[in-house]
Amino acid sequence: MSLRPLRILLSPQARQALAPAIAGLLGPRPYEIVTVEDFHDAPPADVDLAFISRDVTGLSTKQVRTESSEAFYDVLRASAELRWVHIHSAGADRPVYSELRARGVQVSTSSGANAEVVAQTALAGLLALARRFPQLMAAQQACRWAPLVSQPPRDLAGQTAVVVGWGPIGQRIGAFLRMLGLRLVVVRHGASHALEEGIEMVNFATLALALPRADWLLLACPLTGQTRGLVNRDLLAALPAGACLVNVARGEVVVERDLIEALQQGRLGGACLDVFEHEPLAKDSPLWGLANVIVTPHSAGHSDGNYRRVADMFLSNLARWHAGQPLQNSLP
Repeated sequence: MSLRPLRILLSPQARQALAPAIAGLLGPRPYEIVTVEDFHDAPPADVDLAFISRDVTGLSTKQVRTESSEAFYDVLRASAELRWVHIHSAGADRPVYSELRARGVQVSTSSGANAEVVAQTALAGLLALARRFPQLMAAQQACRWAPLVSQPPRDLAGQTAVVVGWGPIGQRIGAFLRMLGLRLVVVRHGASHALEEGIEMVNFATLALALPRADWLLLACPLTGQTRGLVNRDLLAALPAGACLVNVARGEVVVERDLIEALQQGRLGGACLDVFEHEPLAKDSPLWGLANVIVTPHSAGHSDGNYRRVADMFLSNLARWHAGQPLQNSLP
């Protein structure tokens, strides 16, 4: 082990907020908390640990990175001694995380920190489509009185929802939907039996067989080799006419051109999309103007309580790392 103090890379905001807690966790162990700004124009010094908080990524996306987030990543790339990085998100599909893992750096996520918020957003999208809020809001903008009398919305109770992914987010979505009286089909790896009474389980290989009876397809899965491009033209065609899609997973899970085609042709009843193949969504994307589509800018998980929950996960893992214990939510 190096004789120099343990070096922890944080954002200035995280350093100010977490320094007292880190001091209590590490005790007499020599350490220093550094930020990207500490390096100025000098070559970045090695860091051992890092916490990528929400303010580090800011408005950057996988495809478009801000200068400040790229500067943070550059320090990580240049740190030969880097051993562990904790990230604020549940997903770890940004390219820099793959780079670090390929070097043997341990990466842990904040899976579960925003599960309740994302599930609430998915539920809000489903309810908005079910109650035809896009149609009603368009009428509002046109100052047109257009009650849903001639073609009233269907009751949700008794409808079937297929939920892809059964992690913390998927499970909360499932709980909400069951509360509303929907039948639930859950898609997860290697599952072909009921997890609990009233929930049907299928695996990815048999997903297409479950879709013809789905009124709703909700995506809450991580982006993996198996889920990338999962929802394509064939799977969309397997859904009954009028079915709706809610995606709070990753945009690349859906083949966007196939989705747009299904929506434009009226085969799908609507979609609520928080994530997209390329972010920000291009201004000329047809999705912006489709009357039966709700577009939100990758905001499903934002909540004022997330920072504290994520910080607590980092601090808990720091205590475990300091004690030589396995980290929680560490990627394989």
